[in-house]
Amino acid sequence: MVTEPLIGVTTYLSPAAWGLWRMPAALLPARYPALVQRAGGLAAMLPPDAGPGSAPAVVARMDGLVVAGGADVEPVRYGAERDPRTGPAARDRDAWELALIHAALAAGVPLLGICRGMQLLNVALGGTLVQHLDGHTGGEGVFTSHTVKPVPGTRYASIVPHAAEVPSYHHQAVDRLAPGLTACAYAEDGTVEAVETESGWAVGVQWHPEMGGDLAVMGALVEAARGGGAGAGAGTRRARAPERGSE
Repeated sequence: MVTEPLIGVTTYLSPAAWGLWRMPAALLPARYPALVQRAGGLAAMLPPDAGPGSAPAVVARMDGLVVAGGADVEPVRYGAERDPRTGPAARDRDAWELALIHAALAAGVPLLGICRGMQLLNVALGGTLVQHLDGHTGGEGVFTSHTVKPVPGTRYASIVPHAAEVPSYHHQAVDRLAPGLTACAYAEDGTVEAVETESGWAVGVQWHPEMGGDLAVMGALVEAARGGGAGAGAGTRRARAPERGSE
């Protein structure tokens, strides 16, 4: 039996309350690790690290990486003035996740960016963002859904070859696409809804697959992390147990 690939998922670092306790905590909505697990992977939380230089060592221990959704990317990261509607900066998380993205791309470790994660992938490679976009949330703290159409011939289209309804909650989006990235799905209003690298295995989706029932995108990441996906990186780094009856 092949050992399940280890998938690192980035987290918030935020004040939190539970039981008698009120203190900073590394937070991740439970649907993220649940989606990794349902897709056949093992989930490991990767909270922001004060030393982003450790990112290559962390990535070296992972078979795949998920950059999760969350706060707006600080506009200075892509050379823009801050729009008043842009949320507060999460500088530690920006620095850590950018370092993880660069380390994963350099090492060929399969990468999935979700919402903010897709935006950060674009910024990491030199792209920019639209700082405010209407119509892609259902109101404060409420998800909406809309149709996403794949671009034929792309990696994403090979994963999801048809138009699909997806859960959505974001007010920012890709503006100028980074060199080396291809837009591989769009919303009906023209918003870029998925991107992929031209080489290696890195995909970003603007929606939240963890909020729905479709395993296709996360399943593709897990398969790539096993070494079985087209354009996969180094594949699973854990030892593989022999199949029954084999040596």
